[in-house]
Amino acid sequence: MAGPRISVTMPCYNCGATVAGALDSLLAQEGADFEVVAVDDGSTDETASVLAEYACRDGRVRTFSISHGGVIRAANAAIEASRGQYIARMDADDEALPGRLAAQAGLLDDHPDVGLVGCRVRFGGCRRKCRGYARYVDWTNTLLDHEAISLNRFVEFPVPNPSIMFRRDCLEKHGPYREGDFPEDYDLLLRWLEGGVRMLKADAELLVWNDPPDRLSRTHPRYDVDAFYRVKTEYLARWLARNNPHHPVVHILGSGRTTRKRADLLLGHGIKFAAYYDVDPNKIGHVVHGLPVRDRAEAPRPGEGFCIPYVASRGAREEIAAFLEGRGGRLGRDYIPAA
Repeated sequence: MAGPRISVTMPCYNCGATVAGALDSLLAQEGADFEVVAVDDGSTDETASVLAEYACRDGRVRTFSISHGGVIRAANAAIEASRGQYIARMDADDEALPGRLAAQAGLLDDHPDVGLVGCRVRFGGCRRKCRGYARYVDWTNTLLDHEAISLNRFVEFPVPNPSIMFRRDCLEKHGPYREGDFPEDYDLLLRWLEGGVRMLKADAELLVWNDPPDRLSRTHPRYDVDAFYRVKTEYLARWLARNNPHHPVVHILGSGRTTRKRADLLLGHGIKFAAYYDVDPNKIGHVVHGLPVRDRAEAPRPGEGFCIPYVASRGAREEIAAFLEGRGGRLGRDYIPAA
């Protein structure tokens, strides 16, 4: 008997309080032929019994338990057990909004050149207490087509992991989540983009992305800021080798200590800096590690050099982009943001 068209893979660990809601939101989906593959990652609460109850109640839910090994192992186990042509991700504390599966499968049907799709997501946390996370969600929701996703990949994770659906052959060609001291979801996205996978998003809110205080992205060192910069630097260096006409020389916009710490990771990959550029008169004219800090007005114009903005303060990326593009610069050709 043929398997379902879509497999929703859900790693579960000590999520007894939320997994029923996540499953209910999936089982209410209409217009899609799907299964839910939920893997209990050695939970010590009632997660396994909740999953078993749903599996008995609805044949679309398949579940099994493994010894506790972490979210990467559980996610890959769910993917390995899946049977669908299209594979979706879902976290056990999130909510699929009506039409999610049908809309994303429809995008893949309509765009045979696209390998992975996401959607706009609804922030499920407190915007007042978690302003940074909420702003991140708002930003990801502006990136809908492949060009926007691809050219903003080094800013932050442009497609929230629980929102993705992808073709099985992409998985077979480019590999699943990898273990390491880096965010596995960001690594997968960067690896697949580097491998030529095209990506799109449905222009609709199809997932509530909740933000509990114990979310792994808040508590595990694999997801801290430094880990994101380590993994993005590796892929950025290879991107520059292919796309920077002045390779290996780049111009760094920003000269603060944090900017330099993050940009300097590129030096270990053979990238060379011509100079730092800043708007702070207290920094302009200084020499840092043998490199001058110049007025931003002296940054190379299009065709003269390739710029990488590394300033992460609120609004800085947009302001720098407006400055560069006001002089004729083009994203991806003359500059690429990395913060």
